[in-house]
Amino acid sequence: MDKLIINGGIPLNGEVVISGAKNSVLPIMAATIITPGKYRLNNVPKLRDTSTMMRMLEIVGAKVNFSNNIMDIDTSTCDKPIAPYELVKTMRASFYMLGPFLSRFNYAEVSLPGGCAWGPRPVDYHLNAMEILGAEIELSDGMMILKGKLDGAVINFTQKSVGATGNTLMAAVKANGTTIINNAAQEPDIETLCIFLNKMGANITGLGTSTLTIKGTTQLKADIEYDIIPDRIEAGTFLIAGAITSGNVQVTKVNPEHLSIVIDSLIKAGYELDIMNDSILVRTNKKSILPVNITTATYPGFPTDLQAQWMALMMRAKGNSIITEEIYCDRFTHIAELSRFGAHIELKNNKAYVQGNDVLKGAPVMSTDIRASASLILAALSAEGRSSISRIYHIDRGYEKIERKFANLNADIIRIKD
Repeated sequence: MDKLIINGGIPLNGEVVISGAKNSVLPIMAATIITPGKYRLNNVPKLRDTSTMMRMLEIVGAKVNFSNNIMDIDTSTCDKPIAPYELVKTMRASFYMLGPFLSRFNYAEVSLPGGCAWGPRPVDYHLNAMEILGAEIELSDGMMILKGKLDGAVINFTQKSVGATGNTLMAAVKANGTTIINNAAQEPDIETLCIFLNKMGANITGLGTSTLTIKGTTQLKADIEYDIIPDRIEAGTFLIAGAITSGNVQVTKVNPEHLSIVIDSLIKAGYELDIMNDSILVRTNKKSILPVNITTATYPGFPTDLQAQWMALMMRAKGNSIITEEIYCDRFTHIAELSRFGAHIELKNNKAYVQGNDVLKGAPVMSTDIRASASLILAALSAEGRSSISRIYHIDRGYEKIERKFANLNADIIRIKD
């Protein structure tokens, strides 16, 4: 098992190219199941999760080729609408197969999902939506079995859910009649999924809003080439890395609009940012980091996937801050590990009270999930001395060549066998 060794206290400087968005490419890969044919996806990140989804597609019967961040998918011979436990347990996004299976085969057999080790992520919203669209649902040996031809309906989500919105979109594009999704997720990953489906011939309106209207059609086509959007979470992570190490880091091939609240929060913390069309530069001003409270929220609010990284930054602030988690209220497994660097963090319900500490010391720590892993890397980069981070297979699920990208920014970081 690999681990990262980091000698901290070195300001990061330079430019980093941001990879394609993991949370965008996974549902789009699943969507290629809907209509048989060939697809080319550009700017696909090489990650454990994209590899897992490739294996999922191959199990269904697709042919997949992936090289130089270009993925070619041929779903012409898909004939097995089953997502087995062996894969679904390792990646919750495998549950995205549910909508495409129903859309193409009027049948889906999908294991209950697994993924990161923190907190439950109920699939009730997904299943309730499929049932409203007309699917019959039964549970057998840990597998969800859904059957039936779907009809358009009104879906009212009581809470925004990216996964459930994506699954409902993919199930509804070929349903009879019109489907309306109220309180739909507005994340860029959902908007780009809509654009991809429309490029296939779907009729989806309301893109980027909380109300999506899907007019079902059977006239969908394949032979689609599509560019995956940049990963706003990776971009935010590197911006915070530049900030926490008092460096100057420019992230390129990004969409600044996707990071508006993160940019605003960094400015409040005392940093200067230069924002261009497709790049953002964070510059240290050599002053103390100002404490900034954040509350996670659905897009365009502060991303829950950057909560842990922001906590690492606030550990270095001059003063105290409060971090409130409203999406996954128990997403705080990183606190115990961050404390090993000398952080003072008190957790009460879904609020973390962070006492700023200008001096952090390197320590051996252990990753618990993708974004917690990123926070440990940021803390280690800013701490004095040597740190080791074990169980980094988590980070490989969501960040492409992360140690190489940090090394190119002047970080003293290496990957070794544990």
